Amino acid sequence: MKPYKNKINRIRSFALGLIFFGFIIMYGAIFFRENAILVTIFMTLGLLSIIGSTAVYGWIGLLSTRAVQVVCPKCGKHTKILGRVDMCMYCKEPLTLDPNLEGQEFDQSLNRKK
Repeated sequence: MKPYKNKINRIRSFALGLIFFGFIIMYGAIFFRENAILVTIFMTLGLLSIIGSTAVYGWIGLLSTRAVQVVCPKCGKHTKILGRVDMCMYCKEPLTLDPNLEGQEFDQSLNRKK
């Protein structure tokens, strides 16, 4: 069984990775201090990565406002569901609001309408 993560947390982790990637690219410019063009390219790519991260954070913020907030039956904490199936942010319990999917083995492909 593959480890699944809550969709909102997965997208936030991707955005955080973009920030770190951007900083690593910018620090890579240190090795090319003598060549101003390469330094400019590295700094620009790092900046674009950080700007992309900001856009992803804004997008997931807007997306999470339309997510359905539910109480997890296993841990009792409030969590948000995006799509037809999702995982609890805290205990990784599979959650769905679709009565046709209750009791089925959890799979991300259940979010696609056939």
